[in-house]
Amino acid sequence: MDVSHVEVRRISIAAGTTGGAHVHNGPVFGTIEKGSVTFQIGDEAETTLRAGDVFYEPAEVVISKFDTTSEDLVFLGYFLLAEGSAPEIKSRHRADR
Repeated sequence: MDVSHVEVRRISIAAGTTGGAHVHNGPVFGTIEKGSVTFQIGDEAETTLRAGDVFYEPAEVVISKFDTTSEDLVFLGYFLLAEGSAPEIKSRHRADR
């Protein structure tokens, strides 16, 4: 993928939210600013990300979990995009890994 631009978004998600399995149309880097989230790529081991942690979501790979814990979550997402594209998120069933 030829990256032509990066969009940065500050995203807030309420405590106890189950994000659901999803994929992005381009790679995403993120930095947790506040709160924590249970994070899993495909069938890899789950991990808990906390304030200060950085994460990576590859393009077109199922992110199995992005579930907030008992705290509200705030993170910065850096969406790497090809020319003429905008960030997309597509829902997937967890079984579609």
